[in-house]
Amino acid sequence: MSRIRVKICGFTRAEDAVAASRLGVDAIGLVFYPPSPRHVSIETAREIVAALPPFVTTVGLFVDEAPETIAAVLRQVPLDLLQFHGNEAPLACASFDRPYIKAIRMAVDVDLEREAGRFRGARGILLDAWHPGVPGGTGERFDWARIPAELPLPVVLAGGLTPANIREAIHQVRPFGVDVSSGVEREKGIKDPDKMAELIEEVTHGDCTRAA
Repeated sequence: MSRIRVKICGFTRAEDAVAASRLGVDAIGLVFYPPSPRHVSIETAREIVAALPPFVTTVGLFVDEAPETIAAVLRQVPLDLLQFHGNEAPLACASFDRPYIKAIRMAVDVDLEREAGRFRGARGILLDAWHPGVPGGTGERFDWARIPAELPLPVVLAGGLTPANIREAIHQVRPFGVDVSSGVEREKGIKDPDKMAELIEEVTHGDCTRAA
């Protein structure tokens, strides 16, 4: 068995990201999607990344963004991994000389095997709740029973995860990792250290492991 990786997304303050890293979070998510209440400027993103200790992965989230805008962010912010959360094509996702994961919103007609095949160049697929007109961060969950037992890419589970339901989610889905945003917030974009600590405690000590 191996441990579940934890990403917390939507940081807007360096102190929150540092607190998360000290708790043992594997990855810090920064949202470069202007309509989001968790959107960060390049200046703030640079401040957050510079404050982090070593061995914490930095992830930049984009939604159908212009390639030149993404390239401009990458010239100024040292991101380790890209997360595409819109309708981006596989070739577009792979064009930035960075590893990436692709978010799949679980609409009623989505074919996960097909999508995993389309994005076979990704490091993994992130499964999130579908909500019309909202690409993520809704705090809503989807029916985890819709996820096939075997997919050709590592699965990162997202969508409405909280300290209260994270054990159930992991026991049912057995994902490679989990991605939490609103479930550990005091308000949008402001993380709650107690909720983050509770989340990590539930994942770490709640028999939340997956098959190797």
